[in-house]
Amino acid sequence: MNNSILLEVNGLSKVYPNGYEALNDISFVVNKGEFVCIIGRSGAGKSTLLRCINGLILSTQGSVRIQDTYITDLSEKEKLAQRRKIGFIFQEFHLVDRLSAIDNVLTGRLGYTNSFFATIGYFSREHREKALECLGRVNMLHRASYRADRLSGGEKQRVAIARALAQEPLIVLADEPVASLDPELSWSVMGDLRKAAKELGVSTLVNIHDIDTAKHFADRIIGIAQGRILYDGPPALLTDSLLQEIYRGANPAAHSRYEQSAPLPE
Repeated sequence: MNNSILLEVNGLSKVYPNGYEALNDISFVVNKGEFVCIIGRSGAGKSTLLRCINGLILSTQGSVRIQDTYITDLSEKEKLAQRRKIGFIFQEFHLVDRLSAIDNVLTGRLGYTNSFFATIGYFSREHREKALECLGRVNMLHRASYRADRLSGGEKQRVAIARALAQEPLIVLADEPVASLDPELSWSVMGDLRKAAKELGVSTLVNIHDIDTAKHFADRIIGIAQGRILYDGPPALLTDSLLQEIYRGANPAAHSRYEQSAPLPE
């Protein structure tokens, strides 16, 4: 087994009860600390793929392995425990509006406390220090005490990123994390996500519509069309002809919102 591989997806397929084939024989690996962007038009299978990886959706066939654990072989109870190691970032943030930023981040620590303390919302000093550290990584310490409903969209997504990091995950899955943000803000949030992931050495898989953003931030790009991988390689080798094939007649330029050049976070 290659010790540098964190995630291995092998022959993954998903057919829904109505016969719709969302994924067809998907195979790839993600190395430790790698930042990978998945592109493709709506309905290509990107969201289904992430949800199969964390066990929210049961695949029809194939396997998903994170480190030494095959997610596809786990019971529902075992999958629930395994998700502590898988951070998930949603497009619509999924924060609790009435809670402060730090209390939202602390929900990422629920897997590390006992059920009684979780029920009453008690977190130790160690957990609170971890939450503050994660908020600091996404430049949100100054908003720690703000209720979530007082935050802007970009601030909410940074809190959601901090919450995922607070899980101390092996891998972070992000499903269109900047799709609802304006182009300039989306680059700022993606920069924070990449920087934090690189500092912590956390493998990251990001579904994203915007091609320019994907090319700028990704170590590697996976292009999906109709549930199949059509490209898996470095951003520099993703040609216009490949993009046309991935988007199958759609104009790839429509998925490029930001033309400026910006320095890549280390």
